[in-house]
Amino acid sequence: MYINPEKYEVLPLGVVLRRAPGVTRWKKWSWQAVAVLPGAGAADWREMRREGDWIEYHAATVSLDLHGAETEAYRNALSDRPPSVFVVLRQEDSTEDSKPCVLLVTASPYEAQDYADSGEEIVEKVPMPPGLIAWVRDFVDQHHVDEKFIKRKRDGKRVDVIEDGVGDVRIRQDSDVYRAPKRRLQ
Repeated sequence: MYINPEKYEVLPLGVVLRRAPGVTRWKKWSWQAVAVLPGAGAADWREMRREGDWIEYHAATVSLDLHGAETEAYRNALSDRPPSVFVVLRQEDSTEDSKPCVLLVTASPYEAQDYADSGEEIVEKVPMPPGLIAWVRDFVDQHHVDEKFIKRKRDGKRVDVIEDGVGDVRIRQDSDVYRAPKRRLQ
């Protein structure tokens, strides 16, 4: 796939995950994405803050990619209150102390919905910091082109006249093709 470099921007985002005690006896810990850090450096589960049983980690730094063809989705994310990005996590193994893996961060609610529909990933909505809002808004202002809606028109062709595809033409039918086949006596 060709990507036009004039319509593509990347920003590294640090992802902050909070580990809290689980609310059921079957799950020891609960993980939640709580913040993103624009322009963050590399991190590998660096502890940032501890408050009682809650611990916040700078879990990973991933890139937020903006594509010129996705500006409509970014406009949707910016119009949300508060404007948000979506962090996609995957629980690699089911042990009690396992940490989730940060797959990606996206500003597109449509892409986030695709990951949420699979059921294999955890999608967390995280508010955008003001600097990130400005960066995404500038990208959208620079690259968004409104597309005029064109309603499809019918061609007037009658499709109900021919029963094309009803039954198999290679098999001789005595009458109604929808009836159950009878056993023929020889």
